[in-house]
Amino acid sequence: MREPESMRFQPSEWVPNHPSLPVLLYRQALSAAESDIAAEFERRFAGAGWQGLWRNGVFSYQHYHIGAHEVLGVAGGHARLLIGGPDGAVLEVSAGDCLVLPAGTGHKNLGASDGFLVIGGYPPGQTADIQAKAASTTDLQVIANLPLPATDPLRGVDGPLKRIWKKV
Repeated sequence: MREPESMRFQPSEWVPNHPSLPVLLYRQALSAAESDIAAEFERRFAGAGWQGLWRNGVFSYQHYHIGAHEVLGVAGGHARLLIGGPDGAVLEVSAGDCLVLPAGTGHKNLGASDGFLVIGGYPPGQTADIQAKAASTTDLQVIANLPLPATDPLRGVDGPLKRIWKKV
């Protein structure tokens, strides 16, 4: 598996993004030839201790989470996602790709194919709180101080997330 792409985002209008952690994009983390990509993402995420696993898509409105980092494994189809708020980057993702979004990172679905399916989850003890408004000073402190995951959701304790995501 290749190293993930790493992208940092400054605050974008009302979306705070994370002050120090980059978004990680693992291109073709799983092969599109995998017999059941959704089940394999679930197996890997759970094996790495990530919880609250769900199957769905990505909301078509800009949002972020204060109390959770989030993993998004694309299990089917393809989509154009706006990552990093209104001034962020449009990413084309397809089955087998995986994103890890630090708390505060804006994300929005700009359009997807039929069959677009995402497997999502969170580090232990963290849960998604959907935010669609500006963060307060307290919210920004929570985002900045949220504990780092103990594992990379795809590769466990030896994965690149542990090396790339460091508190500053």
